[in-house]
Amino acid sequence: MIKKFWSITQYIFFLGLGFFLVWWQFDKMTDLQRVQFSETLLNANYWVIMPVIIMSVLSHISRAVRWKILIEPLGYKPSIKNTFYSVMSGYLVNTFLPRVGEILKCSLLARYEKIPMNKLLGTIIIERIFDLICYFILIIITFLIQLNYISDFVKQKFEQLANNNRGFEAWLTLLIVILILTATIIILWLIFKKFAHHDSLIKIKNFYNGLREGFNTIRKLKKRQWFLAHTLFIWSMYLMQIYIGFYALSATAYLGITEAFSVLSLATLAMIVSPGGIGAFPLAVQEVLLIYNVDNISFGWLMWGISTTIIIVLGLISFGLLVYKNKRLYEAKPADII
Repeated sequence: MIKKFWSITQYIFFLGLGFFLVWWQFDKMTDLQRVQFSETLLNANYWVIMPVIIMSVLSHISRAVRWKILIEPLGYKPSIKNTFYSVMSGYLVNTFLPRVGEILKCSLLARYEKIPMNKLLGTIIIERIFDLICYFILIIITFLIQLNYISDFVKQKFEQLANNNRGFEAWLTLLIVILILTATIIILWLIFKKFAHHDSLIKIKNFYNGLREGFNTIRKLKKRQWFLAHTLFIWSMYLMQIYIGFYALSATAYLGITEAFSVLSLATLAMIVSPGGIGAFPLAVQEVLLIYNVDNISFGWLMWGISTTIIIVLGLISFGLLVYKNKRLYEAKPADII
């Protein structure tokens, strides 16, 4: 009875969190942004939005399958359902607390599938490395197919920075940050070397070894082709969402696949700037569209709205199912997941 009560309590908490996230995202908008977003929803072609939603969901499912492929060489075979539910629960938290969702999804899957969390974190690092490689490839392709437009845009932005009185301060700040990071790494290395046999450092080493074991799974992958296929599929879905999404608004309906490459390149970077990409994503999309003489912020808000809504809805449902389907929620001991 107590277990059921706590399960219901947790689900209600996350349901309330979901509604809070919706309020929080819109509360961050200015009055003008709210008007623009409302107009977008009213004027959009919803027949076009439906395939965009389907492609978004498919990309999330593919991410769960890809993560499962990475975990299997560790000697564990998590269910695809628990993996997907954990992924979406992590995305839900990421809309509010960037990167915390990555830890949460590892924690959830560790609890329900009895997998050491540090090993799961190692697989997450592999995922991020491959995504980073894909992003660099995306940027290269974008530059090659849109060289004239992109080079002029980048040149203009660098000239603005150079002519800005605060430009020197920006570069100086960047240099100081790099020097501080370098000094920190050197100091930590010296500490580890001197106190290598201390209990605390031994625990850190054990945690690191777990991370390394998770990272080394890429060498043991038996389904490398499937892993690469899912990686390609995920990024293809991201690209096609933007390309198909262009047809939802008359202002962007004439744009093609090359313009979609440009939008995806900058929009992906914008997702790192703020939680859930609020403000930054639509602004980045608007900046790219200006290259093609399209002064329209509505498309960015439309795509952000679709993505955020899917994550909140699927995230809430996924966490609820994760709690409901796994009856042994409180039977997992801390020692089993650390």
